[in-house]
Amino acid sequence: MNRFYITTTLPYVNADPHIGFALEIVQADVIARYRRALGDEVFFSTGTDEHGLKIYRRALEEKKDPQAYVDEYAAKFENLKSALNLSYNSFIRTTDLHHVAAAQEFWKRCEARGDIYKKEYRVKYCVGCELEKTDSELVGGRCPIHPKEDIELREEENYFFRFSKYQKFLLELYSERPNFVVPASRLNEICAFVEGGLQDFSISRLAAKMPWGVPVPGNPDHVMYVWFDALVNYISALGWPSFAKATEGKPSKFEEFWPGVQIAGKDNLLQQAAMWPEMLLSAGLSTSKQIFIHGFITHNGEKMSKSVGNTVNPIDLAARYGTDAVRYFLLRGIHAYEDSDFTKERFEEIFNADLANGIGNFVQRVTTLAEKTGLSNRDLGDSVFKDLVAPVKAKIKTSLERFEFHEAIQAVWSLVAAGDKYVNETKVWEKEGSEQKKILGNLASLALNIGNLLHIFLPETGEEILKRFGLTLAEVRSAEGGVLSVKKGDPLFRRV
Repeated sequence: MNRFYITTTLPYVNADPHIGFALEIVQADVIARYRRALGDEVFFSTGTDEHGLKIYRRALEEKKDPQAYVDEYAAKFENLKSALNLSYNSFIRTTDLHHVAAAQEFWKRCEARGDIYKKEYRVKYCVGCELEKTDSELVGGRCPIHPKEDIELREEENYFFRFSKYQKFLLELYSERPNFVVPASRLNEICAFVEGGLQDFSISRLAAKMPWGVPVPGNPDHVMYVWFDALVNYISALGWPSFAKATEGKPSKFEEFWPGVQIAGKDNLLQQAAMWPEMLLSAGLSTSKQIFIHGFITHNGEKMSKSVGNTVNPIDLAARYGTDAVRYFLLRGIHAYEDSDFTKERFEEIFNADLANGIGNFVQRVTTLAEKTGLSNRDLGDSVFKDLVAPVKAKIKTSLERFEFHEAIQAVWSLVAAGDKYVNETKVWEKEGSEQKKILGNLASLALNIGNLLHIFLPETGEEILKRFGLTLAEVRSAEGGVLSVKKGDPLFRRV
């Protein structure tokens, strides 16, 4: 059995979940479900990033103990699992004791390599990004990603990581593995950044000023810089380092699944595609397998962000329109690589056109007639659509390998369009007897294929389509199949 590991980034727990992170975690969920459908053993990890200055300040503003604050908000992110029907099997929090131990062990390994040192420094710092900023990265003296946050000037003694040491390593990595970062435009972007030269970055903060972080091993006066701590989650989620050695002849989870595939937003490109690979090399570990970088969700052309206050809560959206309606918009209505706009009007337009009038109407038409005629297994036929289904499966495969989610799900909708066309051309509702059953048998076979493929993207809808034909996903995917028993049920999606 092949093993496959996929992760999201860890969102900060300084506000409620927003649709930007929902995009990322639904994309990861689709890849995980697809790999499981191929027969792979999948480990899918997500979680929450709970250290850092902005979280510490927010807890103080709300007059809460930092741990109590992050506990409250972490629970809100865990609620995404049911709201979006996610299939992850690991939810790691950076305040988990085993993660803290892993981050400290990781520090020790980098320090033993000679890649951590201490120095005095003065820097401009964006609390929103939790990153140092150069003048060239600022617009009008402010961070373009967090324009409402004041840039802070910092002067103190910190530990630093020898980022500059690994420029050659990174450039060779990008050259030897052209698919290491997807899409290619993001690889070109990070490559240009690294070619411009690297500066060592601070990886600690004075505990006297900001105590909310992982203590630096051997020096309790410092806590780890939030990004150094958080990035380690990708391996601590696999039990590293406590279980990094095989026991009783069996490999550890880390040995089984690492390296993995990471999904992140474009504001994480530097951390995921440059900082993290260098840190791994310093610690004596292999780099990630691949990194997919998605764009932002905008609102009327502006980036959605917690600091600006124009976010959309995906849990509220799912409660109003349904889980699969939200998943569909994120997969079909948002371009996989580029920024895409969200408005209520656009969401409802896509909902009505593709879900209510599209697949919902198609399934309702077929099941209504199939139930009336008493369609059975012997009536099923796939000769009419056989030449269409195979290319769609191939299209889904190639699209998901490139993380082109909008193209992959559109391939399924091409089958819906073919089914609608066949219904209208044959005028099946006017036919009778065996002729009608033959047409309906072809349509039922197509609907089962759609339900099976759709389970990767919209699991509830995929299962419900199969259920209306009296079948389960396991039966449809098995050689034996099941017994057809058609019940039309209520519309899958009602117009809004």
